[in-house]
Amino acid sequence: MQTITCSAPGKIYLFGEHAVVYGESAICCAVDLRTQVRASLSDTIRISSVLGDTGLDHDRYPYVSSVIEKMSEMADIKGIKLRIDSDIPVGSGLGSSAAVTIATIQALNLLFGCGLGPEDIATLGHSIERRIQGAASPTDTYVSTMGGVVIVPVKKKLNIIDCGIVIGNTGKFSSTRQLVSNVALLKKNYPQIIDPILSTIGRISITGEELVIKQEYGSIGELMNINQGLLDAIGVSSPELADLIYAARSAGAYSAKITGAGGGGCMVALTQLPDVEKVASAITRAGGEAIITRITEHGVRVEH
Repeated sequence: MQTITCSAPGKIYLFGEHAVVYGESAICCAVDLRTQVRASLSDTIRISSVLGDTGLDHDRYPYVSSVIEKMSEMADIKGIKLRIDSDIPVGSGLGSSAAVTIATIQALNLLFGCGLGPEDIATLGHSIERRIQGAASPTDTYVSTMGGVVIVPVKKKLNIIDCGIVIGNTGKFSSTRQLVSNVALLKKNYPQIIDPILSTIGRISITGEELVIKQEYGSIGELMNINQGLLDAIGVSSPELADLIYAARSAGAYSAKITGAGGGGCMVALTQLPDVEKVASAITRAGGEAIITRITEHGVRVEH
């Protein structure tokens, strides 16, 4: 085998951003937006995408370069040519770094016969994200590997959510590392205030688990909106996100909230299936890029 192509999905959070970094529960879903990595044997190391064509480059391709270096400890990787294509906006809170990390790991795993199973892939992916970001939850890499709807940290799969999902992209880049650091500083300075907020976000996820199992989307939406208020309280929203969130709610969405680190990037709305176009149009009018998608059971996979 000389060439292999693998893809991995992005993700949205129903509940639990930021709190999950501190061991609280979160519910995360793989969405049908994917990053594809085509790996071919080569004499040299080349990485290419819309960001450009280069060798190992920890500024332009920190995750992919780190995967190559780490997996060179397991296999004799003298050269590799990687082509990356993605549906997932970078720096948007949709797990673009996890998806490219996981897709690259699986492509090299299969191409060089490293023998890594799904749990190994997720764990390795998390270690790479944590090293690059400073602090990272294992959630993104786990969901990108496994697919579906997952409650963490117990890593329990839940029912697929069968309703409309509309993502609104502000187009404003956000740094996960910086936002996680900002929350950590707040937590350090005001532990008696911030700790209860983070634990309440965790309890929202635990309450939401039963609602996801029962597919009670209206109630899921109420909890998502409460979660958004708490994320606002710890300073991770932005005016651009707020505009899209309230536009989606006004258009009839069950809920709308940040997904991911916040500060920019994306929000997500849950809607009734007949309302997805109406909610998407409202997000567009409010200045966002609307992306209509669905939850997917498919984690990392080989593309033929």
